[in-house]
Amino acid sequence: MDQESGATQDSRLKFYKTTLLLAYQTFGVVYGDLCTSPIYVYKSSFSGELQLHEGNHEIFGVLSLVFWTLTIIPLCKYMIIVLGANDNGEGGTFALYSLLCRHSRMGLLKSSHLEHEFVTCCDSNVSIKETRASLVIKEFFNKHRSSRVVLLLVVLLGTSMVIGDGILTPAMSALSAVYGIQIMAPDLHENYTVAIACVILVGVFALQHCGTHRIGFLFSPILIAWLLCISGVGIYNIFHWNPDVVKALSPYYIYNFFIKTGTAGWSSLGGIVLCATGAEAMFADLGHFSELSVRIAFTGLVYPCLVLAYMGEAAYLSKNRGDLQSSFYKAVPDAIFLPVFIIATLATVVGSQAIISATFSIISQCRALNCFPRVKIVHTSNNIHGQIYIPEVNWVLMILCLAVVVGFRDTATIGNAYGLAVITVMLVTTLLMFLIISTVWNKHVFLAFLFVVIFGFVELSYFDACLAKLHKGGWFPLVVSAVVLSLMSIWHYGTIKKQAFELENKVSLDCLLRLGPCMGIARVPGVCLVYSHVTSGVPPMFAHFVTNFPAFHQILIFVSIQSLIVPKVPVSDRFHVSRIGPPELPLFRCVVRYGYKDIRDSYAFETQLIEKISEFLKRDLSSEQMVVIEQSLHGAKTRRSRELRFQCQESSEDVNELMEAEEAGVVYMIGHTCVISNEASCILKKFVINVVYGFLRRNSRSPAASLGIPHAALIEVGRVYRV
Repeated sequence: MDQESGATQDSRLKFYKTTLLLAYQTFGVVYGDLCTSPIYVYKSSFSGELQLHEGNHEIFGVLSLVFWTLTIIPLCKYMIIVLGANDNGEGGTFALYSLLCRHSRMGLLKSSHLEHEFVTCCDSNVSIKETRASLVIKEFFNKHRSSRVVLLLVVLLGTSMVIGDGILTPAMSALSAVYGIQIMAPDLHENYTVAIACVILVGVFALQHCGTHRIGFLFSPILIAWLLCISGVGIYNIFHWNPDVVKALSPYYIYNFFIKTGTAGWSSLGGIVLCATGAEAMFADLGHFSELSVRIAFTGLVYPCLVLAYMGEAAYLSKNRGDLQSSFYKAVPDAIFLPVFIIATLATVVGSQAIISATFSIISQCRALNCFPRVKIVHTSNNIHGQIYIPEVNWVLMILCLAVVVGFRDTATIGNAYGLAVITVMLVTTLLMFLIISTVWNKHVFLAFLFVVIFGFVELSYFDACLAKLHKGGWFPLVVSAVVLSLMSIWHYGTIKKQAFELENKVSLDCLLRLGPCMGIARVPGVCLVYSHVTSGVPPMFAHFVTNFPAFHQILIFVSIQSLIVPKVPVSDRFHVSRIGPPELPLFRCVVRYGYKDIRDSYAFETQLIEKISEFLKRDLSSEQMVVIEQSLHGAKTRRSRELRFQCQESSEDVNELMEAEEAGVVYMIGHTCVISNEASCILKKFVINVVYGFLRRNSRSPAASLGIPHAALIEVGRVYRV
């Protein structure tokens, strides 16, 4: 008992230590975006018609709005509720969609073996008892395919907005911090500040290859110092300038603010919403850390420090109304201005990290579910599987960020675009959470409706204000989102059409075996792994190869890799091996299933696959032995024993043949497909398939590179598919 209690204490101690360590790392990755918002929130809020209203009631009204926005959206919505809707530790828009797909027929992203998806390993906290509303909602989506299409488009919209946010956040953070130089040197030309911001951005993206783990340790001290710094300055300003600013925490000041400012106050919501930027990144970055560590860091340090910072800046503005357009740096005492400016500049580097990591996570999920072109995903941590780096996406984001900084140059314009992107993603999350609460958690539909009413009202108010600034930069995230959404939809459409063509044109194994003697098919030593999406029969690519080159290898294994709508598939259930064809022909089929969060070790794949085939042969031998023993107990013992020796010898020979074939060499066969539209197709379909999808296919990673297939052992079979 003492040993058991000691082991329990050690495991708890290790858990607490790991959680606190992850909480420390979250400061460098998750909260940078949210914590650097005080640099530009008041400036953006008073950039429009609200500049004409500079009384204390207006300033206190903005503070009250900021406080309650921080309380309602990041704290109540995300920390308390949304983080609990994670998909086995994975967060983001696609994680919510994954939950909906598994628990109902709402999704279009279904694997061919939906019954094998491992719900139990991911959803132990989900209520099994379904409510009447849950059944009605599921039945509606089941009957109306158009509703499932709309749901997928909404999810892709939210995903594309996050990617757009990944362009705007680093640009906004870097440019806002660097503009502090103009406080020290008012005559400095704008080009110099833009150039410095660009240098910072290049440095941020150049560090990404180090991985989230190392970046978290490097950036966390900077952000913690930043939080302590702005909260300390906030406390100083509260007591030095106006202690009555505490009264602004009352919701009455929000009511008074809109009464006094009218439409000008409503328009300012587009700037106030920037105080909640990074809230969605907290959820999307969840896969890099853990639910508890994210909550500890936010409630323990981030939230109170931000409230103090905003209160202090409002206290300063109440006595210095002329500094509205540079209030953050003006509110810093002269004695510590330079250290604060340096820390602020460093903090913007950290601020960019949250959304960059979130973008990597979401694109990885989209890629695994055939909604994004094939890109290289580098896992940067052996312990935390969600910590990844995507080189192609990293450099594209950097180029677009530089283009935004050089093109817009103005933080007010970027802020308008930034706010619209952020609030759109939040609205998508709110809509998906209605379905999660009612159909996955199986709570009363009134609770789901209440969630939408409370948080949806707040977010729709901000969304309406952001739409009013569509012509002042708000168009940018819509354009980016439309482009990304179109590319993702086209890639998904082209991939699904290609897989459907393969399934429709597959060849039965019996037909191929009957043609074998007529064609004089030869067998060559070695093992051949034939990759395709076909899980029954023979893929058309292989039939095409045999028809033109009548030979195949001694051991033939048809491999089908499936991405399931679950985060992780247990290793014991990943490989499903079966024998196809007659016993004298060593033909096997192996269905390999991954979750969208699984690490695919391509270099160990061949060894694991051969081991699974060998285990399958040995397991067949053991099952035959058990059948013979049971039958021998009921008589005919001598006859069955002779059959047993024959079967043992035959199975043993199969294993030896497999080992000998592996030593002779392993080759990989994969289709090199060219998808084009039919001649009778409309112009739009020809453009989508022949031009856009063709461009994406040619410029994405090849299937062989994604699977880690060595070039020297690769056989590519060219096919043209017309869809």
